[in-house]
Amino acid sequence: MRRVFTTALVAGVLLSGCGSREQYANKPRPPAPINVTAAISEEEISVSPRSFGAGPIVLIVSNQSKAEQDVTFETAELGGSQPGLAPQSTGKINPRGTGTLKVDVREGTYEMSTDDPSIKPVKIIVGAPRPSAQNDLLQP
Repeated sequence: MRRVFTTALVAGVLLSGCGSREQYANKPRPPAPINVTAAISEEEISVSPRSFGAGPIVLIVSNQSKAEQDVTFETAELGGSQPGLAPQSTGKINPRGTGTLKVDVREGTYEMSTDDPSIKPVKIIVGAPRPSAQNDLLQP
C-alpha cells in the first residue's frame, strides 16, 4: 500500500510540471553599449572612435579648454532632426571636467559641437546596427 501511494505521489508531482507551454516571442536584447570618448581643445573636438555601428552609446566628454562648454550631439542629416532623436546636450562642462551623455543612435551621420563658435565641430559616422547582446554573459 505504501509503495502504491508513493508511486502515485511521484507520478502526480511529475505530471504537475507538465503544464501547458505558452509560445512567446523571445525578443533579442539590444546591442551592448559602447563607450565613445571625446576631448574638447581650444580649436576642435576629437572623438574616438569616429565611426561605429548603431545602438546604445555612452559618450564621455573631457573639456580640455579654458572655458566651460556645453556639448550638443545631433544628427547632421535632414536639417538636424531625425525621427525619434532630438538633439542631446551634456549641459555645462567645467574646464578640466567631464560630462556624460547616453544616446541610442541610428544609422547615419551625426555632429558633435559646442556652444563656442571658435571650436570646430566633428562629424561621426554611425553604420549598420551592431549585433544583439543576447548571448553575451554578465550583461546588466
